[in-house]
Formats: sequence, structure tokens, C-alpha cells
Amino acid sequence: MAEFVWEAKARTGEVRKGTMEAENEAAVQNRLRAQQLNPIKVSKKGKPFTIGTGVSDKDIVIFTRQFATMIDAGLPLVQCLDILSQQSDNKIFGNILKDVKQSVEGGATFSDSLGKHPRVFDELFVNLVRAGEMGGILDTIMTRLAVAIEKRIKLKRQVRSALVYPAAVMVVAAAVMFVLLTWVIPTFKEMFREFGSEDDLPGLTQLVIDLSNGFVSNLHWILLALIAIIVGVTYSYRTKPGKKFWHNLLLTMPVLGVVMRKIAVARFTRTLGTLLSSGVPILDALEVCAKSSGNVVIEEAIMYARAKISEGQNMAMPLAEKGAFPPMVVQMIAVGEQTGALDQMLNKIADFYEEEVDVAVAALTSLIEPFMMVFIGGMVGTMLIAMYLPIFDIAGKIKGE
Repeated sequence: MAEFVWEAKARTGEVRKGTMEAENEAAVQNRLRAQQLNPIKVSKKGKPFTIGTGVSDKDIVIFTRQFATMIDAGLPLVQCLDILSQQSDNKIFGNILKDVKQSVEGGATFSDSLGKHPRVFDELFVNLVRAGEMGGILDTIMTRLAVAIEKRIKLKRQVRSALVYPAAVMVVAAAVMFVLLTWVIPTFKEMFREFGSEDDLPGLTQLVIDLSNGFVSNLHWILLALIAIIVGVTYSYRTKPGKKFWHNLLLTMPVLGVVMRKIAVARFTRTLGTLLSSGVPILDALEVCAKSSGNVVIEEAIMYARAKISEGQNMAMPLAEKGAFPPMVVQMIAVGEQTGALDQMLNKIADFYEEEVDVAVAALTSLIEPFMMVFIGGMVGTMLIAMYLPIFDIAGKIKGE
């Protein structure tokens, strides 16, 4: 999807501006009309190259909670923004809040003003604020937002725990192997040659030395192959089929795939439950959930369900057809739809799966850690034993003489 800059006129005659992600200009215009806005100008926005936003999730959480407290205390919205922009420790975020304040003072709604900074305030944030404005419960919505963001931060940390730890251990193992094969083993080989025992080495020692010789002599080809693999994976990830392949692989991998699927379920149900309980229409809520899912397979399943709901079907059946979510989740969603308490059911599912993720990440770490230690220890130990076997033979011969 592309990002579009839009300008539209409300029924009151007020001109509003903002940004929106959509497939094309027609989709933007349709969504604006659905919000009772008459499109004046819609154009595609060029995305400048930037690294990060300079605003952390922690900054957003602190702002959201403080803003909710101030609104609940009866302070005017503009005054809240003015106070929070001045006291923010993050100067970048403070400037963004000043811009939001100026936009509100210029006549734009709070949600539209936030929407001008989509890299800081995502669609979940903007849509919930818009629902709070329409329902007159902005303080309650901001408190829900703070909770939702805190849950999202926790899930991000769990994703890092599930992915970064084994990756870091493998990098360390590769570095140890590189040092052993490139410098340590050739040193032992020279020592054996000086002692004249190069032609009478144990089988294990000769195997390790041959492995080192082959590695060193073909090092440039190995590096080229690694670069080619990295470039190939990076390029394939930039394409939609490639990205879908890697995301599907991540969900279906042994052990790790179970954890990633639970994280995806927790993120989807928490986001959708928060949106629905705040009064956001289900079609808009599902679109926000799809964009924030972080996985193409999950996103396609959600958008498929959204399309079926727009045709008059329920949500559970399309989700079951795609198979992206566990049967228990689908059945609980079906019960929620039948009882008319879908938002409450989604939040219960989210609570359950967030606890499941905690247990699964802890189990994954406890499973991987001993395996990695045995793997690295066995690899290094085998090479050291192979190098010391000839030394024991040489020591025995010297003692015998």
C-alpha cells in the first residue's frame, strides 16, 4: 500500500487534512466519504529516506497516560498538549506535540492532527482517538491505548527473546569455528610438522586438519557464498511472495513457530478487542489489525475475513478457512459473535495467549540454552581433543626414550 496526503471538507464546511495508507486514490476517497468527508484533493506522498522516528514506545506510553489523566481532570485539550510538549524529555517528540497542538488550534480534530505523524502515531492510535472524540470518552480511550501499547512492548520483547538469543549463540559458534579453523589448528599443524609427526597423525586429528586446510583454501568462495545467500534472502524478503514465504516459514518452524503463532494471536486479539470495545467499526478495526500484524500470512487471513464480513458472513468461518489461527481461538471468536460480546471474548483470548507466550518463551530459552551449550562445547572439545592426541603420543615417546 502507498501513503496518500488528503484534503477534505466536513459537513460543517471545515477543511481537514491528513495522511492515509491505501491501495489507490479511489480507496482514499471512498474511506473519506464513509467518514462523511467530501474529498477535495488526494495525492500520493513521497516517502523520504529516514532511519527511525526518534520517538520510543516508552515516550508514547508516558504521553498517553499523562494526557488521559489531564483530560480526566478537566484540562482543555490544547493546554494538555502545550504542557506535555514543554515537559517532554525527548525534544523530537516535544516538537511533534507542538505541531499537533498548532494543528488543533488551527481547527483540525485531535485525531486528524495525530494522523499527520503516521510514523509516530500509528493507525491504531489515531482510530482509537477518533472513536474517543466521537463518543466523548477520550480519557478512557487514552488509558486503553496506554495499556495496549504496554502489551505491544511486552510482545516485542518476547519476539526478541525468541529470535535474538538463538541467533546470537549461532553467531558466537560461527566465530569460534572461524578462529579455530583459521588460526588455532594451522598453529598445531606447524608444531606437528616441526616434531616430524605430520605423517603419523591419528585419524581424528588428520580429519580436523583436512577440514581446516579446506576451509582456509576456499575461504574466499565461502565468503562469496555467504554474501550471495544474504543478498538473495534480503531481495526475496522485499518481494511479496518472498516475504510471505519467510513469514510462513517462521510460523511453521518446529518449536519457534509455536511461539511466533501465539504472539501473532495475542497481538491480533488484543488490538481487535481494544478497537471494538472503543466503538471502532469492525471493518475499520480489522484493517488496522491487518496492518499492525507484522506477518503477511496473518495479514492476508485478517483481510480475507474482513472481505467475507463485508459480504454478510461472520468472522469465525473465514478465519477457520485460512487456518492461520488455532481452532480454539476460532471457536472462542464464534462464541463471542453469537453472544454479542466479541470484544470481551477477544480480550480474554489475548490475556490467555499473553500468558501462554510468557511460558512458551521461557520454555524455548530453557530448551535452546543447553542444546547450544552442548553443541558449542562438543564442537570445540572435539577439535581440542583431536589436536592434543598427537601431543600425548609425542609425550609418550619422549618418556619412553
